[in-house]
Amino acid sequence: MMSVNNGGMRTGQDTAPNGTARASWERTNTMSNPSTPTKHLKSPKPQNAITIAVSSRVLFNMDKEQQIYEQKGMEEYLKYQIEHETEPFGPGPAFPFVKALEAVNTRLRELYPESEELFDVVLMTNNHAHVGLRLINTINHHRLFIERFCMTGGNSPIGYLKAYHTNLYLSADPMKVREALEEGIAAATMFNPPEKRTEVSETQLRVAFDGDAVLFSDESERIYKAHGLDKFFEHEKAHENTLLDHGPLKGFLESLGKLQKKFYAKGQRMDCPIRTYLVTARSAASSGTRALKTLRSWGLDTDEALFLAGAPKGPMLEKIRPHIFFDDQMFHVEGAAELGTVAAHVPYGVAQKRPQKKLAVENAKDSSAAAK
Repeated sequence: MMSVNNGGMRTGQDTAPNGTARASWERTNTMSNPSTPTKHLKSPKPQNAITIAVSSRVLFNMDKEQQIYEQKGMEEYLKYQIEHETEPFGPGPAFPFVKALEAVNTRLRELYPESEELFDVVLMTNNHAHVGLRLINTINHHRLFIERFCMTGGNSPIGYLKAYHTNLYLSADPMKVREALEEGIAAATMFNPPEKRTEVSETQLRVAFDGDAVLFSDESERIYKAHGLDKFFEHEKAHENTLLDHGPLKGFLESLGKLQKKFYAKGQRMDCPIRTYLVTARSAASSGTRALKTLRSWGLDTDEALFLAGAPKGPMLEKIRPHIFFDDQMFHVEGAAELGTVAAHVPYGVAQKRPQKKLAVENAKDSSAAAK
């Protein structure tokens, strides 16, 4: 395990088992040790849970299988999957994030045994049902608690996402992500993990968000794109007491904050297994006020807020070590990935409006699920 000290906060989650975090270490060890007996856990009802829908291609590494599908077609793909159904897939980019969700659930069940306010991971895949056995075998191999599957056979998952009251959808397919966003579902595109992925905490879920067009609307970004930086600063100063409208992932931050308060209520603010970050290109003095006032008006905050004034986000994210970082601009997603952070693209707002040729190239790159 690794230890990161965020701003002097005593986390305690990643210390050795003979340190102050012995109980926390034992919780993690119980989860990760296959020989440790565990009782069967019950899935929460969708209306009570925070539902995270993940596609099989972001939860697991299915690059070889995807290549077979693209080069040889569906029948050869299905044949290969059946012939190899006892061979588990390796972890994909969302795997550490899902493991961190399960670590939070372990803590919640200790504090609130009867509560159904938990993360519920749903495997949402357009795979044919024939692939189901290999997916089940893989989930059991990695000791994941995923009870709900939707194998749509190539059909749109949107109806199922709504039925499950989905709070976040992660997929390698940018078209499905855009479709989900258009329906008001928080969603992001994930890519192959960086070659040199940053090690992340096993006991504290860390989630980092961009501000404009992610937590907030793209109103201010539109001013910047249309009129430049000086007009953007003027606009923000004139409207610093006018709240920003919500962006596509505001609801997910809200869900994380709701669970954080359950730990605070038990006196565990300093040992909370959820930590959130605002990582924005805004500058604090000239445009940070409006962002912070908006979060406060929503009854939300982030544990840390980094106003970078246009500086690259990758180096800061390398220090934070989040399980996932959400941004609406591929430039920042790729910059984060180059330094080892798993970053997800939120294709929302004015930053997505590019010349058709450039957009087509980016869509092709997104569809291959390969981050630079």
